[in-house]
Amino acid sequence: MADRQEAGYLRVAQAIRDRIADGTWPPGHKLPNRPGLADEFGVGENTVRQALEILLGEGLLESFRGRGRGTFVRAPRERHILPRTANPAATPGRLGLAPAGFPTSLEAESTARVPAPAPVAARLGIEVGELCVRTDYEVLADRRCVLTATSWEPYAITAGTPVVLPEGGPLAGRGVQERMATIGITVARVTEVPRPVLLDRESAQLLGATPGAQAVLIERTHYDTDGRPVETADIVVPAERWDITYDIPLAPVPRT
Repeated sequence: MADRQEAGYLRVAQAIRDRIADGTWPPGHKLPNRPGLADEFGVGENTVRQALEILLGEGLLESFRGRGRGTFVRAPRERHILPRTANPAATPGRLGLAPAGFPTSLEAESTARVPAPAPVAARLGIEVGELCVRTDYEVLADRRCVLTATSWEPYAITAGTPVVLPEGGPLAGRGVQERMATIGITVARVTEVPRPVLLDRESAQLLGATPGAQAVLIERTHYDTDGRPVETADIVVPAERWDITYDIPLAPVPRT
């Protein structure tokens, strides 16, 4: 029974994809309501709901409530470049990522003495629940949120110093490397691990995307010269809108 139900919603989803691909349902076309689709495909309304959720997550459809409500074929969105620079201090939020060709601004909020959840504690090499400073970032282009980041720094490292709040105090916004240098810590390297993820409802709402849409999660961690993690962050970028590009300078190879 479960296999038949699964095959049903996958079949409906593929049939709708085919109609979009061949132009039968062009961008802006309003789909029939769920009872209508259920009758047409000979399935239950729950099967139709599952099929539509898949296509909403893929970005092929969009749904509106209120006046003019319904589910529509989504017009393709123009993709833009999100350069990854080697100089994070030059970009809003000190994240090393800022949209190319857009006026960009930043919103940030820091909270001190936040217990570290297990994944963050593992990346920082501290105990679960150990206190941290958490900073939430939103990078805006044309007043729309294009990426978010959540940064964590062990409170034990910066407590009682002028740099305890990354976006407050005399060195607000100077970046991890510069801030840590003022308290005698040399940040020697940074690692980044990109992972594919699906946006949850809260993140999708913030980024103006559909719940379940694909995104890139970049797990970034800064280390000092002893290999100790001093900061880690989760940077989330909607995949349907932005191409993250890495420009890596290379030293010239001596001629032999």
